[in-house]
Amino acid sequence: MFLTLAAVLTVAATVSLGRWQLSRAAQKEALQAQIDAQKQKPPLSQAEFLALEKPSDSLHRPVRLRGLWLTPQTVYLDNRQMHGVPGFYVLTPFALEGTEQTVMIQRGWVQRNFVDRTKLGAIETPPGIVEVTGLIEPPPSHLLELGKAEAAAPAPAAAASGSALQAPAVEGSSSIRQNLDLEAFRAETNSPLRTDVSLQQSGPASEGLQRDWPAPALGLEKHYGYAFQWFGLSALVVILYVWFQCITPFRRSRRRARDERRI
Repeated sequence: MFLTLAAVLTVAATVSLGRWQLSRAAQKEALQAQIDAQKQKPPLSQAEFLALEKPSDSLHRPVRLRGLWLTPQTVYLDNRQMHGVPGFYVLTPFALEGTEQTVMIQRGWVQRNFVDRTKLGAIETPPGIVEVTGLIEPPPSHLLELGKAEAAAPAPAAAASGSALQAPAVEGSSSIRQNLDLEAFRAETNSPLRTDVSLQQSGPASEGLQRDWPAPALGLEKHYGYAFQWFGLSALVVILYVWFQCITPFRRSRRRARDERRI
C-alpha cells in the first residue's frame, strides 16, 4: 500500500512538473511571436519615437532616426561573439536632430585582433547628419564581471574614417570595456543620453561592421528538455511499479505453482 501511494504521488508530481515546463515553453513561444510581430511593423518616425510615453513598451519595433554620430564617445564592448567568433560590439551615442536627446546605438560587431587586443579594426563613421534605422532594444546586456575596474574615462577621439584605431592599453582609460552602464556613462560624458532604451542598428554589413545580431535567448529548448526529463521520470516510475508490483509477483506465483506440480 505504501509503495502504491508513493508511486502515485511521484507520478502526479513529475507529470505536473512536466506540464508546467510545457506551459512555460508555450509562454515563451508566445513572447517570441510578439517579438517577431513587432519587428514586422513599419518603422516609427523620429517624431513618433520621441512621443512614446514608455519606449520600453515598443521594444523590438523598427525606428528611423536622424542625427549626428558622437564618434569620440564610441565604446567597444569586449568578449562579444558573432557566429562563434570573439570580438567587440561597437556602440556610439547618436545626437538626435532638432532635439537635446542622445540615444546609444549598438552599431554592429567587429572581430578582435588576436595579436593585440587593444588594436581595433577599421570602423567608418559617416560625418554630418545621417539617417539610422534600427530596433528599439533594452540597454546593452551585461556580462559577468569578476572584478570592478576604476571608472572609465571618456573614450578617445576616433581616427579618420576608414583608418585603423588604436585604443590606449591602460585598463579603465580605454574605449574597450567589459560592460556599459548607461546611467554611469551619461554622468561620465555629461551628455543628455537616454538610459531607458538603446537602438540596435539593422541592415547588411557596412562601415566595417557586421549586424547578424543573435536572437534573444528565451530558453525554449531548456523548458522542453526539462519537460522530457520529468515525463521520462514519470514513465520510469510507472514501469518500475508495474514490474516489481505486478509482473514480478505474477512470475513468482507461476514458478511456485509449477514447482508444486512437479512435487
